[in-house]
Amino acid sequence: MGYPDQRFDVNLSILFTELPLLERPAAAAAAGFTAVELWWPWIETPTPPQAELDALKKALNDAGTQLVGLNFYAGQLPGPDRGALSVPGTESDRFRANIEVAADFAASVGCTALNALYGNRVEGVDPQVQDALALENLALAARAADRIGATLLVETLNKPESPLYPLVSAPAAIEVVDKVNAATGLGNATFLLDLYHLSMNGEDLSQVIKAYAAKTGHVQIADNPGRGAPGTGDLPLERLLDELKDAGYTGRVGLEYKPGDRPSAESFDWLPASARAAG
Repeated sequence: MGYPDQRFDVNLSILFTELPLLERPAAAAAAGFTAVELWWPWIETPTPPQAELDALKKALNDAGTQLVGLNFYAGQLPGPDRGALSVPGTESDRFRANIEVAADFAASVGCTALNALYGNRVEGVDPQVQDALALENLALAARAADRIGATLLVETLNKPESPLYPLVSAPAAIEVVDKVNAATGLGNATFLLDLYHLSMNGEDLSQVIKAYAAKTGHVQIADNPGRGAPGTGDLPLERLLDELKDAGYTGRVGLEYKPGDRPSAESFDWLPASARAAG
């Protein structure tokens, strides 16, 4: 048990950001990792030119890295936005325009997990209106994910850093997961369990694991405080990941932490090189 017993992947939207996007897969591979994940890389557009999609696919393939998680278009992220799918008007339209583009790209590289960030509450808009729109768009996304044999992920964020995001507890995200599965009948909507965000919300992490491991489609970690690498904060991440495994979770664990003042490649000293390649 412990870190060497896990299957890790590197989030290339928060690590190796000192490099251009197309150089990050090779940098992750040089650090010993074979699996990576990404936020939607084109924050300005839900429908990038095919040449840019092809270039990213080539960079992933040339590096020998497997893309295991991809966000749908989520607005300005990093930035003020936390998703687009519940935001009426232009942002919802952009999310819908992105659904098939993201799904087709995921299919082209064998990625089987698509994360749909819910979006912030909008001042002056009835939350029920936003939630109804969200369910419509999540159902569309779930169907697109199902078409390519993928799962849809719904993520809890943390209230201190995302005060306008409505899904700031594990039960809140699970409720959305259940609603999407009821609406589509597909059963492919799952929970993205991020131990950092849940800890920032003050949740009982062991209890969340026990309650929701069976509905969890992906796990992400960073230490707290600081959102740094494991060992830089107070979270018992090694023990918590063992608890997840004991609870039946067999998926990958995304490293979604900030490397701090050092180059990303130097932030993995907590993980033996022999444990970095994901089976």
